[in-house]
Amino acid sequence: MSSAVKTIIPKINIDLPEVTIREVRLGSVTNFTGTAKELLELSECGSLKDKGRAFSQSTGCSSLNAFCQLSGIRGVVVINHAPIGCAGDFQSFDFVHRTSLEGFGIHDYNGRFYSTDLLEKNTIFGGIEKLKTAAREIFEREKPKAIFITTSCASGIIGDDVGAAANELSREFGIPVSPCICEGFRSKLWTSGFDAAFHSVLKSIVKPPRKRSNKVNIINFWGSRIFDDLLNELGYEAQYIVPYATYEELEYISEAAATIQICSTLGSYLGAALEQLYGVPEVKYAPAFGIEGTDRWMRELGRVLDREEQVEKIIERRHREIAPKLEEYRSKLSGKKAYVAAGAAFGHALSALIQDLGMTLVGASVYHHDAFYDNHDKDSDALANTVKTFGDIPNYRVCNKQLFEIVNVLYNLDVDILIARHPGIVVWGAKLGLPTFIMDDEQYAFGYQGILNYAEKILETLDTIEFTKNLQKHSRMPYTKWWLTQPVDTFTIGGSSK
Repeated sequence: MSSAVKTIIPKINIDLPEVTIREVRLGSVTNFTGTAKELLELSECGSLKDKGRAFSQSTGCSSLNAFCQLSGIRGVVVINHAPIGCAGDFQSFDFVHRTSLEGFGIHDYNGRFYSTDLLEKNTIFGGIEKLKTAAREIFEREKPKAIFITTSCASGIIGDDVGAAANELSREFGIPVSPCICEGFRSKLWTSGFDAAFHSVLKSIVKPPRKRSNKVNIINFWGSRIFDDLLNELGYEAQYIVPYATYEELEYISEAAATIQICSTLGSYLGAALEQLYGVPEVKYAPAFGIEGTDRWMRELGRVLDREEQVEKIIERRHREIAPKLEEYRSKLSGKKAYVAAGAAFGHALSALIQDLGMTLVGASVYHHDAFYDNHDKDSDALANTVKTFGDIPNYRVCNKQLFEIVNVLYNLDVDILIARHPGIVVWGAKLGLPTFIMDDEQYAFGYQGILNYAEKILETLDTIEFTKNLQKHSRMPYTKWWLTQPVDTFTIGGSSK
């Protein structure tokens, strides 16, 4: 009698005071040099290990990513328990939210962010009383529906018990006051900040469902409302979270019919938590980038929403509509060599999309790699799907925004275009004389229309070759010739990261 081995998926526990970091929870790494297939094999067999660097430039901060999500919730206040320098995030995201909200038809947003302005004396004598005093003044002034307190390296190092203070203030104010434990030093992965924010939202706002609705949660950044027409055609309503949902909307995201993620790096924790805790099915397939990826995702959406027949008709119609233009673009882009630099989810998505356009992917740098996802479903693995569809990806790197490594790789490869997700990368393509395209709207490439959008944008970018070559002549590179001719993993502790 044979016994089947059952895989036990670790359950998400929102009773914990803080989310478990990705290095522990998902086996995530920030340093790898090799090919995509090698990375997948190491992840599959459980032998993937992170390595340090003897030299490192600055990288992203998990506190910033937590603030990125919490600051977009309407009706709440965010208090950053930190020195004033950490409040540099405030201006950035206030601008992002204000410029994005018009596309969502929202005109009453007023970002309310405060810093406790920890000073040297507070790091000696403690900052909890300063936090409580600030929270009381803010509560009287703003009368928010909830307060989130984000921690910082400073408050973490001095050991301020933000959780105990939040519990005391919550009882005093009669509203949720939730700590978001997201000190920058807690994790080498800035993406752990997303998880910290969603952990706080789940603990303090989300309630058990009263009934099931026809709404579909869209775990989103701040792109356009691209899911409205599709879901309306299927008889459902899109509900975009966390930006720019209201406090009241977030209370019952547990009632949704399903959850869609625009980015698995962003939504892995929240999507899995809503399914495990409240039975909201997650569309687990990798997001819809490229033709085959979109077909696969659409069919899974149809299965989850019980609309399989309708989805097949949509797929057939959209294939027919885009076919002429797609073939035209493929003929123009065939053989063009591209390099991708982006976060993991969009790096994988772009890798599929540009190969679907007939281009050659000569390499990629993604900012981290999760050995698996919170739902532990292999269908969520965008990189595995890309390799299965198009084959191995050479010169595949994992580096947490280490620009000196990305520049080294680009200097030594024959590349026609750099496609990057973040503006800090784009300037280096220009300095190297590479036409560079920034993926600022994460939904611009999504779905069938997305592949046409990108093809057109890539062609426009390739036409800037004369400008970028001229710009290169007048730009100075801060990195020495010595570094540019070294192996890219020279500063990896222990040598090669394989």
